[in-house]
Amino acid sequence: MSVNLLYFAIMRDLLGKSSEQVSVAAGTTVGDLFAIAITDHPDLARLENSVMIMVNESYANKSTLLQDGDEIAFIPPVSGGDHQLFTVTADVIDTREIESLVASPAAGAIVTFIGTVRDNARERDVIALDYEAYAPAAVRMLAQIGAEVAERWPGVEIAICHRTGYLVPGESSVVICSSSAHRDPAYEANAYAITRIKEIVPIWKKEHYTDGAIWVGSELDYQIETGRVVPPTK
Repeated sequence: MSVNLLYFAIMRDLLGKSSEQVSVAAGTTVGDLFAIAITDHPDLARLENSVMIMVNESYANKSTLLQDGDEIAFIPPVSGGDHQLFTVTADVIDTREIESLVASPAAGAIVTFIGTVRDNARERDVIALDYEAYAPAAVRMLAQIGAEVAERWPGVEIAICHRTGYLVPGESSVVICSSSAHRDPAYEANAYAITRIKEIVPIWKKEHYTDGAIWVGSELDYQIETGRVVPPTK
């Protein structure tokens, strides 16, 4: 069967092509394709664990079986930069810097949400949270949330920065800044964004207590289970 491969950024440059059509055997998986793609450029093997793959414009895992006619896009790691709208960092978040990314003369309101580590959770004393992220995927999912916000609230500009590492109570773990001509869309966009972060962004946390530590699931799930919030509507 035949599939079409698409290459971007560093992979496109090193391979010297942006696409190619290849024949593969039945039973070939997404994971098998990377070896095919780098046959002539073994140095690209270092990207194997950071490249994400989309099949027919949807993210796929390495065990996904390919079908005849599939289009497979190799998505290299997102480049860094101090002025990206969507970032994951181990550094202390500069709230004013994030706000500056969405500020403009057309914005009559800038709404900032700061998520901070609290000293209690699940009826236990919390001494720290340890955040871990699959950063390339997390950045892409934050950007996806940004696209969803733009579609729902035209004219709203949004920037999101999420922290990783060991954070103690009072430290900021996530900052979301939205700007708009009027305040209501910015408020709504921020509320939507933090909910979506908890739903789709690959960031995990370990809660450290005075008597141990555990990895925990979505804070949103916990609040729904305990009746603190009503499940969100999609």
